[in-house]
Amino acid sequence: MPYDNIDQMVSSAGTGGTDGKNVAKLNMTYQVPMPAALQVIPEDVARKYNIMPLSLDGNTLRVCMSDPSDIITIENLSIYTKKRIEPVYASEIDIKEAIDYNYGGRGSEGMGGAGGGKSQIGGSLEEKVSADEVADSPAARQLEKLLDEAVKARASDIHIEPDENRVRVRYRVDGILHEVASLPLSIHSSLISRVKILSDMNIADHRRPQDGQFTFESDRRRIDVRVATINTVNGEMCVLRLLDKSMAALSLPQIGFLQESQEQFEKMLMMPYGMVLISGPTGAGKTTTLYAAVNSLDSVGKNIITIEDPVEYRFENINQIQVNIKAGLTFASGLRSIVRLDPDVILVGEIRDSETAQIAVQSALTGHLVLSSVHANDTTGVIFRLIDLDVEPFLISSGVIGIIAQRMVRRVCPHCARKVTVPLVEQMAYEREMSESRSEFMYGAGCDKCLNSGYLGRTAIFEIMTITDELRRMIVGGASSTDIRAMALNQGMVPIARDGMMKARAGITTPFEVLRNAYMIE
Repeated sequence: MPYDNIDQMVSSAGTGGTDGKNVAKLNMTYQVPMPAALQVIPEDVARKYNIMPLSLDGNTLRVCMSDPSDIITIENLSIYTKKRIEPVYASEIDIKEAIDYNYGGRGSEGMGGAGGGKSQIGGSLEEKVSADEVADSPAARQLEKLLDEAVKARASDIHIEPDENRVRVRYRVDGILHEVASLPLSIHSSLISRVKILSDMNIADHRRPQDGQFTFESDRRRIDVRVATINTVNGEMCVLRLLDKSMAALSLPQIGFLQESQEQFEKMLMMPYGMVLISGPTGAGKTTTLYAAVNSLDSVGKNIITIEDPVEYRFENINQIQVNIKAGLTFASGLRSIVRLDPDVILVGEIRDSETAQIAVQSALTGHLVLSSVHANDTTGVIFRLIDLDVEPFLISSGVIGIIAQRMVRRVCPHCARKVTVPLVEQMAYEREMSESRSEFMYGAGCDKCLNSGYLGRTAIFEIMTITDELRRMIVGGASSTDIRAMALNQGMVPIARDGMMKARAGITTPFEVLRNAYMIE
């Protein structure tokens, strides 16, 4: 029960304050707070009032305070917790250190600190927290640390996922998710609210999925962050995608093209008109390859226009358009308008529907070089995906000049690389593609530079199909994907698995990575 009156609170708190008349001074060094007490008082409340909950005995909550005679604070805590507050004196410095230690607000070392349960104060406190308070809260500092550490770890995504009794934080590094922190549930609402404020999202809407973006600086680098939230049974989860602007200016060799493959791709880009399509699953690096292709073109002498959803990176001398469905600007409607703007090169972020596919092919046939991406497993799969989108085979054979399938594989860490004997399955896979036997390959042993994974960074592996006259006749004639692929291989197309094994032979990646990413499409 809360205190019945002010006199009762004063009697309980005493007049000791820092002089310790009626309240004993407590040495925080030897105090271990009860988890139940930490669940009642969330971290932001503890820091706001500089108090440390110690124990919960029935309806009595024992709390350390630097001024136990502060009846205003005691009354507020009593109202929030619906408990009788028993104050105990401790120094202000001791209390702050105890909060840091027990709530996990100790930087990267303390992100998995003790105590976090779901606050019983719940929504009533959240409604009282203003945007300014959130910006100055422990959650804001925690988010800043998460972002800085993610940049240092080369993470592409941050996952903030509430569980029954904690908040799990994971980084996606080189395509693999790693759990990096376990935060108390008490910080979850404030952390998500801080993300929403930065992303210009509705802080009060917890039910509907939302998305937004913001920019921050880390180590003198500007990082764009794309944010998406959705409600789960345990609360809102949030994924932040980090886009390093320095990665936008990669050249074709930097993204992983071998010399012969690069020359083949550059010949396609030199064509005055036609369509070049890039395929692969989400996260395969299709957008990066498209941007590298655009960067290799003459942006001064050519009118290059892109339509994207979203515009991930911004470039000088290139006209970029953001899809806005609410305003009626879709890929199809935007593409229809672009062709009236005298473009030389058109980049369509993704072909998702029949209307976009047909307009893109028509644009390629009317004197424009069109670059785009399509979700398909391999090069031949792109052809049949376009047919599935109601594009006539004769239009495909006339408009498409080249198709590229790609995957991302991890690079061997150069700091800890050494030769090792690989398992038999990897030796057999290598021999199948390269027609030569080999048992030793470069693998990383694991070091601080690569987070003990043995891999540092990623590169792409490719399969490039140039549409020749023979392939055009087969497409129009309704040949099967197996026959079209067989013809392309007979004409010299390098399968994606072989391209990967060539990089494994050069010590760039490993046979394991090629098996993990490429053999599913063989």
